[in-house]
Amino acid sequence: MNLRELAAMRRTDQGGRPPLRSWLWHDLLAGITVAMIGIPQSLAYADLAGMPPIVGLYAGALPPIVAALFASSPYLQTGPVAITSLLTFGALSTMATPGSPEYVGLGLALALVVGVTRVALGLLRAGWVAYLMSQPMLLGFVPAAAILIASSQLPKALGVIPPDYDNPILPAVWSLAHPDRWALAALLMTAATAVLILGGRKLHALFPGVLVAALVGMAVSGAGFYSGDVVGPVPSGFLPFTLDELPWTKLPPLLLSGVIIALIGFSEAASISRRFASEDRTRWSANREFISQGAANVAAAAFGGMPCGGSFSRSSVNRLSGARTRMAGTFTGLTVLAFLPFASVLEPLPLAVLGAIVIVSVISLMRIRPLWRLWRLSLPQALIAWTTFAATLLLAPRLDLAVVTGVALSIGVFLWRSLQLEIDVAEHDGVLTFTPRGVLWFSTAQKLDAALLDALADHPDATRLVIELNRLGRIDTTGALVLRSVLDQARVAGLEAEVHDIPPQSERLTHRVLGPDTDPLE
Repeated sequence: MNLRELAAMRRTDQGGRPPLRSWLWHDLLAGITVAMIGIPQSLAYADLAGMPPIVGLYAGALPPIVAALFASSPYLQTGPVAITSLLTFGALSTMATPGSPEYVGLGLALALVVGVTRVALGLLRAGWVAYLMSQPMLLGFVPAAAILIASSQLPKALGVIPPDYDNPILPAVWSLAHPDRWALAALLMTAATAVLILGGRKLHALFPGVLVAALVGMAVSGAGFYSGDVVGPVPSGFLPFTLDELPWTKLPPLLLSGVIIALIGFSEAASISRRFASEDRTRWSANREFISQGAANVAAAAFGGMPCGGSFSRSSVNRLSGARTRMAGTFTGLTVLAFLPFASVLEPLPLAVLGAIVIVSVISLMRIRPLWRLWRLSLPQALIAWTTFAATLLLAPRLDLAVVTGVALSIGVFLWRSLQLEIDVAEHDGVLTFTPRGVLWFSTAQKLDAALLDALADHPDATRLVIELNRLGRIDTTGALVLRSVLDQARVAGLEAEVHDIPPQSERLTHRVLGPDTDPLE
């Protein structure tokens, strides 16, 4: 929180609003509430990323504090999240054995790449990059990623140990196909967790279902009534400094994955912040949020964490709990920091509980209906979405390749559309009317020239040419030059020629090229 915010809060003491102490009290309660939910979630997302449980706690401790220093949104909560954890696993599982020291070191390096990328984008005021991921591509990627996340946790929820497969869907299918191997204790724990989380939401939006499920699981397991797999050893202590342990030579192979995580992971934080800013009718800065999320990841790399991002569920709880300022994120991090010396109490927590927490958290992301709607709205955009959806499922764990496929297809569709210039030609009483639709630029301009030759051949008695430009999106320099050439050719052929309704965004350029005193070829 900066001095300007503090001064504004002090002014509210005299304006009828709650005093500063009240605001801090709300932030403290909200921060602690989020931390109580975030601690078991951090364990679950660390497991999803292939990391030891303690790494998730480290990523949920200092990063929220650092993010709060720069954040634009007062509600955004930073830490381990599902999509980023899955992308982390996809990037690292082909380079090292999950859970190994080498794997953890690669996770630190990946967090650094993600952090530096986001900070650089924010400092360069390139917040607009957050909008480059096309909506159809994200509509395909997010539900497919959610299916992969749930599939990876299904064996834990069922209490089975499937054969090793690269694609997480295959172990899930194998687990479902062998009900004789399901563990009753794991099934009961999974069911209880789902009921506590989903049922708790119906009771009250702030019911801490995740925390209650974790406490129940630890109590049952600690009392000796659970025979399934548990979290196991969790070291207690304070944050380790790990910047000097980074495998610097491994940074180059991680660049592509890091940039992809930086962009896709940020899309969740951006959507959360934009939504809350819209509801509160306040301003939001993508550039500041890039810096805050980047700094959080650099902190994770320096102090034993993993790539992290903005959490929609924890941010919603933060807002519902009465958070007023960014200090709520600071209090969340401080609460997790205070818990680290006692982290060993999590050792009896059943893995089935963690699996169920992850599965329940991503159910809302499995939105297939918007994909079906795209077929009615736009065939090219539907192809982008469904191709990305299929590539994400089939190429797992190489999700970076799936994202690149979706982005490349989005760019390809954009270029294909840009190459389309439809020209409606009409003739009435000797007047030829051309109405081009699309973009008149260097790759499409020659179509206008060809259309004139065809029209002159089809209508030899025409005496006038009118080119209506009101259906064009844009005209570049080459397009304006070709337009000038078409007008000149028409006049040489004995026609009066003129243009109407030049697009406002191209009016200045077009007038310069078509002006009577201007020769564009000089």
